Amino acid sequence: MSAYYYSGCPDNYEAHYLDSCSVCGKSLRNSDIFMYRGNTPFCSKECRQEQMELDEARENKFKSGRSVRKSDSKSSAPNKTVRTGIVTVS
Repeated sequence: MSAYYYSGCPDNYEAHYLDSCSVCGKSLRNSDIFMYRGNTPFCSKECRQEQMELDEARENKFKSGRSVRKSDSKSSAPNKTVRTGIVTVS
């Protein structure tokens, strides 16, 4: 009779998104999980805060890039004339 050992994990185990911290990769098994933006897990408040700061910097960079492009498009055509007034037709 041969003995079998079962580890509890199938051979084709796929990692679950709650298995490790999104910043440092530390295992989250049997520990508190800190979540951010719905489905991003972290091992600590510090890792979560680091991700929040990265996201904020990325958003600020995106916003500043959009405002630069808008001002560039305005300055690229300075010779356009806009006429305003009232037109009446009888």
